[in-house]
Amino acid sequence: MTTVPGQVPVAPPAPRHPRDPEPVRSTKARAVFALGLIGALTGFFVGGVVPATIALTLARQARREAYASGGFLTGADWLRRGERLAWAGLLLAAVAVVAAVVIGLFRLADAPFGHDFAPNID
Repeated sequence: MTTVPGQVPVAPPAPRHPRDPEPVRSTKARAVFALGLIGALTGFFVGGVVPATIALTLARQARREAYASGGFLTGADWLRRGERLAWAGLLLAAVAVVAAVVIGLFRLADAPFGHDFAPNID
């Protein structure tokens, strides 16, 4: 009776070329996360639209740069989180605008139409 041998040894990865750059985190990924966080925190006050929009624009640029770098720019998880926060900020701003419009329409409908004269004036 024979026993099954352990895992077959795998060939070692090819050595990197000495001139290859070291993988580094994209600075834009960090900026996207920070702007997305600001956009999410201030989204309900409608002030979060600007940082959220900038975050989404920077995220697009960072994705292009990361693709062009061939894997030497990292930070995709920070980009993903920043984009989600930016979209949440935009959603909160939209909810705030819709709520303000609805409240304004109800107040306008409740207000008297035309001039409200005293009862002794024709």
